Amino acid sequence: MTVDEQTDYEIILQHLKEQGGTYNLDLIRKAYDLCMEAHRGQKRCTNERYSIHPFHVALIVISMGLDSSAIAAALLHDVVEDTDYTVEDIKREFGADVALLVDGVTKIGRLSFSSKEQQQAESLRKMLIAMGQDIRVIIIKLADRLHNMRTIDAMPEQKQRDKSLETLEIYAPIAHRLGIRSVKEELEDLSIRHLDPIAYHDIEEMLQLRRHEREQILEDIRLKIETRLKEDMPNVKMSFQGRVKSVHGIYRKMYQQNKNFDEIYDVYAIRIITDTVADCYNILGIMHDMFRPIPNRFKDYISTPKANKYQSLHTTVLSRAGIPFEIQIRTFEMHHTAEFGIAAHWKYKEGISENDRKMEENLAWIRQILDDQELSGDASELVQSIKVDLSQEDVFAVTPKGDVFTLPVGSTVVDFAFAIHSQVGVRMVGAKVDGRIVPLNHVIKTGEVIEILTSNQPGHGPSRDWLNIAVTNRAKAKIRSWFKKERREENIAAGRLEIEREFKRNGMKFTDDEFEDFLEEISKKFHCNDGEEFCASIGYGGILLSKIMPRIREDYNRLSEKDKPIEPVELKPATSRSSDGVVVDGIDNCLIKLSKCCAPLPGDEIIGFITRGHGVSIHKRDCSNVPRNIADSAEPERWIKAHWDVAKAENFISTLLISAIDRDGLVVEILTLMQNLRVPIHSVNARQQRGGICLVNITVSAESVEHLKSIIQRLEKLSNVFSVERIHQ
Repeated sequence: MTVDEQTDYEIILQHLKEQGGTYNLDLIRKAYDLCMEAHRGQKRCTNERYSIHPFHVALIVISMGLDSSAIAAALLHDVVEDTDYTVEDIKREFGADVALLVDGVTKIGRLSFSSKEQQQAESLRKMLIAMGQDIRVIIIKLADRLHNMRTIDAMPEQKQRDKSLETLEIYAPIAHRLGIRSVKEELEDLSIRHLDPIAYHDIEEMLQLRRHEREQILEDIRLKIETRLKEDMPNVKMSFQGRVKSVHGIYRKMYQQNKNFDEIYDVYAIRIITDTVADCYNILGIMHDMFRPIPNRFKDYISTPKANKYQSLHTTVLSRAGIPFEIQIRTFEMHHTAEFGIAAHWKYKEGISENDRKMEENLAWIRQILDDQELSGDASELVQSIKVDLSQEDVFAVTPKGDVFTLPVGSTVVDFAFAIHSQVGVRMVGAKVDGRIVPLNHVIKTGEVIEILTSNQPGHGPSRDWLNIAVTNRAKAKIRSWFKKERREENIAAGRLEIEREFKRNGMKFTDDEFEDFLEEISKKFHCNDGEEFCASIGYGGILLSKIMPRIREDYNRLSEKDKPIEPVELKPATSRSSDGVVVDGIDNCLIKLSKCCAPLPGDEIIGFITRGHGVSIHKRDCSNVPRNIADSAEPERWIKAHWDVAKAENFISTLLISAIDRDGLVVEILTLMQNLRVPIHSVNARQQRGGICLVNITVSAESVEHLKSIIQRLEKLSNVFSVERIHQ
């Protein structure tokens, strides 16, 4: 062993001594010796000996208070991946516990945004499964990523950005959910430093410029607080700390919430730590007596903890000099949990039960994410789920019975319904917030009391539109699962129609037999048993056709004996007009039809698509079937400008869905309004739902989009009507 290696081991012993507790030093020394031997001669991209990396990872793991097996696994975490040693070798030398941890970290060793999305998602799924078996796996991985980020400057610039983005979107949210604040904040700051270096250095400069002045002011305030509390609560044990908000925390508020530095009130904070919860609330009262609290800036995370079990009282106040600052009040136990998260309740430590209930509650989100992914069948949704469902910003909503549910910021009442139970979600027909009927896309705010209105009528279920309303992966997975089970024939038909439409748009031509054969072949590549199952997956949204079309086009081109060119359309300086009032410039004597997918009306911005043998199909410009950027689409030459003939005024048929609280005379009042507005009615259908809700489908003639909007506005003003939507049939 070299002098450097001996010195490193002595540093490890010193850190173990500072941590206190009992460690298996023989196991740790044996792991250290193997680490040094296995990596001897290997170099990092920093040109240091490679063993310096597992050494630092082990120090981070020690600082988190983990046990001897975890420290040994940290030292050995790259041995199986980067040397000739196998997991069986580790198991034979160190036992099954250490081998399980090393194997778990090895399986998830490389996630990269430069790799294929599906490959990344599969690696992430393995990571979550490993976490479910032993949470120490991800804590070691976080330590590994933290040291790599600290030394990332030696990597090429593009790799720095890729690793930083991956860290910010996957590993930092996981550290947040595990409650390991120090690791989360350092990962975020290191990521922002490489993703947006200019903003990072600007924030650092602003902090440095004002640091001495603010620190002096905060020190004076701290002394005043300490003096007052010791006078009012002389027998209560208390500790005082100062806290500066992380660079990433300031970055999010400045660049994502568009605030100036001076508008961020919690850049600096004073933290008061005491013994009991009662002391916390007593201290809060004294603080509000000493300083003027800023309205709507008080948060009680003690009575309503965050999803990662964080607890504290937060209040923002003004000093006598008019400077805003935050005061955080918590117990010593809460402070330990806030700093070390899940490691603070470590079940492998002496004196903590193997079946610690708190630990199991903390890991419930892992099982939920895996269950939701299994329902959807799409591993790529895991990445989105980590980004959204593990969001740092939460809202708290309450049921009428007083149950509190935590959801990511931006969640709607659809997400709330599925958070209560999947059956509540699929049976939902409406929602009340604080006693008032709201639309299903209502965005939840903290503290709202939400009542979900449900129906037990046979055949009732969610709408496909809910997939666009829901924010959380859990809700989306449950909606797709319902359509998968309950609407198979409908899914097959919808999926087949979407496939045929997409194939036509991409110039892929088949006979009927060729189409079925090709469908069977590609279905196996996407893990479906047959063509029908593939169509059903497209229909209920389990597989997104837009994501897999590049691969399908490659298969088509490979199987085709020769390219089938698109018959060129000769553009002439002529004009075609349709009976529907659409004008297409540049094409003579061409059939023009309105597409059924978006049902455009006069006044809508429109665009034409040159079909094969069926003329020009007219779409709304914001239709989901129209590319946002025509120039970058697969066949830009087939999209053509179109507009409405302003001189032509025709009636267009539209169907409206009216949702209202059921009452006598509702339908009569709707019909009377239509008669007064001189709007022709083609059909009316009303049905009663559970919970006192009535749904009315009415098909009318309108002259234009503006005319239809005015009709909708008049309907919305009727008593007890809470939404009117235009639907496509």
